[in-house]
Amino acid sequence: MTTNSSSAVGAGDALGNDPKAPRIQPSPYALLEETPGGGGANDIEMVMDVPVQITVELGRSKMQIRHLVALTYGAVIELDVPAGEPLDVVVNGTLVAQGEVVIVNDRYAIRLTDIVTPAERLRKLHR
Repeated sequence: MTTNSSSAVGAGDALGNDPKAPRIQPSPYALLEETPGGGGANDIEMVMDVPVQITVELGRSKMQIRHLVALTYGAVIELDVPAGEPLDVVVNGTLVAQGEVVIVNDRYAIRLTDIVTPAERLRKLHR
């Protein structure tokens, strides 16, 4: 059996690696990690101006279409989140933080009370 020094982990080689072992996939963020040569800082800088969609989710509700089309001005829709609970801050569909509603210059805003760690975000992506 010939070996190739660039073979993937789990592919089997002369060192006794099991060819049936699961293949380890590289992290999708591997290119953005800091490298010993200092190239990582430049890599992350490339994405700093990319726009993202930020959504603050107040709550959700389900109703039948017959009730939806019967709504009129002043109707109240009860949401599934109890008053005072933290709201989810979602970026491009991924939960990144939780917070509470505040008013800044006559506009609603959100004060972050909890940040989801990058490790937790990655863990949720792989579910």
